[in-house]
Amino acid sequence: MIDAGAPPPSRDLIRRSLAAETAYTLSRLQVLARIPGNPVGVAWRALDGGAIAMMAKNLPSPSFNSVRGLAAGHASHIAPLVAWYRENAVDGRFEAVPGLFHENVGRELHRLGYYASEFHASTVAAAGAAPQTSGGAIERVTDAAAMEAFLDAYVAGWEFPPEHHAQFKANVRPWLHAPGWSLYVAHLDGRPAAAAVLYLHDKVGCFADSATDPRFRGRGLQTALLARRWQDARAAGADIVCSGAALLSASHRNMERLGMRLQFTRAIWTACPTTC
Repeated sequence: MIDAGAPPPSRDLIRRSLAAETAYTLSRLQVLARIPGNPVGVAWRALDGGAIAMMAKNLPSPSFNSVRGLAAGHASHIAPLVAWYRENAVDGRFEAVPGLFHENVGRELHRLGYYASEFHASTVAAAGAAPQTSGGAIERVTDAAAMEAFLDAYVAGWEFPPEHHAQFKANVRPWLHAPGWSLYVAHLDGRPAAAAVLYLHDKVGCFADSATDPRFRGRGLQTALLARRWQDARAAGADIVCSGAALLSASHRNMERLGMRLQFTRAIWTACPTTC
């Protein structure tokens, strides 16, 4: 039986969802790059075929210091990129996506001391299969007051150290007006309890950065945020929606429970701490 909520698997679908994820991450980096003096050390290199290498030198975020979209023909780029990361004292990583990745890229990564150290699930669904209800008090962020509630829920959900809250909030308040972005905050017991992002790119709705305050976990907020973003992506003209999570994590299970389906698992290649 064909699942009406899952579009037929194809390389085109993989490319579209990966392009949306990458565009979102690059958009986040561009917000940071506009901080006067570029204190985060943001840089990126575009490769042929839509692949991109990203760096945030002074921010130890794996997603910001990664290479995405590697495919046949990219093996010759690996050594210069490894050198680029090492010259900047950055632990760069390389993402391998089934359907695009080529064995020559894997051989070159292995030759240079990299190995597949973890795996990450990509989920996908037809936008038209959006759930009818979301539940929960979900608010789309449209003004400065709601933005502060979003930020409070976000830093609590990602468990940022309190001493970093003010600087993080100052850095990312421009998210409110970033093209293609929609921000959401969920309230529970009269308090901002969870936050999430919808990013629209080329008729793809990308569900990103969902985080719930630990005090409110297990009460359905992530599922409610997924449903609301799915509905809004459909209303905005998207034909597919996608997201990602650690394989078999609670987030991955929530996506599957709501009707999203596993599209692929990507391998994350990192440098061997010692000889592999």
